Amino acid sequence: MPLFLAPMEDVTYKSFRYMCKKFGADVMITEFVSSEALIRDVKKTKQKMELFDFDRPVAIQIYGYDIDSMVRAAQVAEEFQPDFIDINYGCPMKKIVKRGAGAGMLQDIPKMQKMTAEIVKAVSLPVTAKTRLGWDETSKPIVEVAERLQDAGVAALTIHGRTRSQLYTGEADWSLITEVKSNPKIQIPIIGNGDITGGVKARQLLNQSGVDALMIGRGSIGRPWIFKEVKHYLKTGELLPPPTVSEVVQNVKDQLEMSIEWRDNVRTGILMMRRHFAKYFPSLPNFREHKIRLLQAITLEEVTHALNLIEEQYSEHRVDYSTIGLK
Repeated sequence: MPLFLAPMEDVTYKSFRYMCKKFGADVMITEFVSSEALIRDVKKTKQKMELFDFDRPVAIQIYGYDIDSMVRAAQVAEEFQPDFIDINYGCPMKKIVKRGAGAGMLQDIPKMQKMTAEIVKAVSLPVTAKTRLGWDETSKPIVEVAERLQDAGVAALTIHGRTRSQLYTGEADWSLITEVKSNPKIQIPIIGNGDITGGVKARQLLNQSGVDALMIGRGSIGRPWIFKEVKHYLKTGELLPPPTVSEVVQNVKDQLEMSIEWRDNVRTGILMMRRHFAKYFPSLPNFREHKIRLLQAITLEEVTHALNLIEEQYSEHRVDYSTIGLK
């Protein structure tokens, strides 16, 4: 059962992808990149598309609202030699959907189909797409969307089990993912995404839906070893013990080291990690002072000192994620 790492802005950059691959993620997808920024040759956008040997197989994900710009962006992305190109039809962020991109495309399904078909024709690599169930509770056309995208030539489709209006709240609804997968008209692989918090939930959703692969997003933030845990449970039916605090601290240090090396700047590497620091230690009691210390650290020495204090104080603890929801 292939496990995909979901594309997440300011999360799935090089060092975090490396950690997830280290713990068993099978397929990587970059942070999503703007088609408009890409064709304008914006340096920061192109930096998101840097690929590395450990990434393979890997996709570059693009988003946009203009068909011509998206076609050109796909051609630029192809020059970076990913294994496939993924189209973002699922991002619910207001700044993206208000222009009709991301999940905003769910309000214009014919345009979504035309855009996809044009991109498929323009590149030689396989093209996949990621979308949601629909726009809101009254509009969930995912079955039609899946059929249209298949007709447009996508090689696979990832479905996040929420509508755009839900953002990331409430529970993911896998019943419609199941309906798409069981649709006899659908011949392409279907990848399920949403609320995979561990091995037990992964097995439950897999048995329910029969999807061809699972994609893990927010459940991996601060917990890249979730891929190892899920794979072990799917294979053996046994839960791995939670990691020790010492193991977690070492992994944080490894990710930080790679972030600094990649950006060739200590401060930038530390700032990149701030979104991850507290997520790595969700179940430790009386953690507030440590969290503040980590978030205020601006030098490598300060971060290292903060992590060493955590390891020292919680040396007898394991970091248990089993009761932690997605936030």
